[in-house]
Amino acid sequence: MTRRVIRLLPGVLIALGMVFDVLTPPSFTGSPFFTAAPLIAAPLFTLWATSLTGGLAVFAVLVLHILNGTSWKVEALTELVTVLTVAGLALLINRMVRRSGERLASARGIAEAAQRAVLPKPAERIGGLHVSAWYEAAQADAFIGGDLYAVQETPYGVRLAVGDVRGKGLGAVEAVAVVLGAFREAAETEPTLEALAQRLERALAREGARRDGLDAVEGFTTCVLGEIPPGAGALRLLNRGHPEPLLLHGDGELAVLAPTEPALPLGLGELGGRPDLVQEWAFPAGTTLLLYTDGLTEARDGAGDFYDPAARLRGRIFPGPQALLSALSSDVRRHTGGGATDDMALLAVGRPGEREPERRRTVPVVPRGDTM
Repeated sequence: MTRRVIRLLPGVLIALGMVFDVLTPPSFTGSPFFTAAPLIAAPLFTLWATSLTGGLAVFAVLVLHILNGTSWKVEALTELVTVLTVAGLALLINRMVRRSGERLASARGIAEAAQRAVLPKPAERIGGLHVSAWYEAAQADAFIGGDLYAVQETPYGVRLAVGDVRGKGLGAVEAVAVVLGAFREAAETEPTLEALAQRLERALAREGARRDGLDAVEGFTTCVLGEIPPGAGALRLLNRGHPEPLLLHGDGELAVLAPTEPALPLGLGELGGRPDLVQEWAFPAGTTLLLYTDGLTEARDGAGDFYDPAARLRGRIFPGPQALLSALSSDVRRHTGGGATDDMALLAVGRPGEREPERRRTVPVVPRGDTM
């Protein structure tokens, strides 16, 4: 609505200038209105529309001076030259704005393609599982930041990863590319999640030593690695300092998959600690695994309260991973008022159930105080 009003402003200014000139004594002039009109049109309109606006402003000045009988005066010629000059400048401004816009659009397109290549959207079905992913970068005009996800069908089943690189912006994107590249290669060859985690650890250490941008001394990545063997109805997870995944059952029950022993994030292996521990949970048909980064749990409302995904999702039923992430992302935006202060990655993987009842297509009432 506001943009539409602004686009009408050049024509309104020309009309106001004419009314002002007619209703005031000859010593007063509507020149400011006529000069402002093409300048406002320049960044908003096409070259043709800007030319038309400037032409209308010049025509209005000519008509008014002819009607007033002042076309022969020096003041009238000066006003006409002024409007003509401003109209010409408006055309030049329009051309420069259009060129800058085209270059910016091209640069954004290239950046989007590059970033999507680093973090592609997974297929909706992988290894017989339903998959959905959601990413929201905190940095304006960015498509990815320091969070990552990956889902890949391997000889050992469907393997997945969700992680959070320390930091934001392009420096974090560089580390994301390293982790994802190592995961895609190692997931196909390493027989266990423990070995996969060690490959990622070595990749970060190697790249951190080679490139200062990866913060070799202080850099780290929290991560959850998962494995869903084919047809086993089981889920294996290895958590390296990352928020606990959630397991949503078809009847609305929810389980928090917390690790038995906390582990250090990737990149801090030199500090020592316990060996990696893989835990296994049942993953029957009709259940959905939700993995996320701390951009979800650290989202705050106006009162400073953190978002609690377990409390918000417990008792809820969704028809599939995509519906879950759509509802979850919308609820987070309502919770925060629409502003993201940190990158947020969501990954949902569901094992489809046989003859799912129609009630799975409904969403029960949220407990009082929640507005999901």
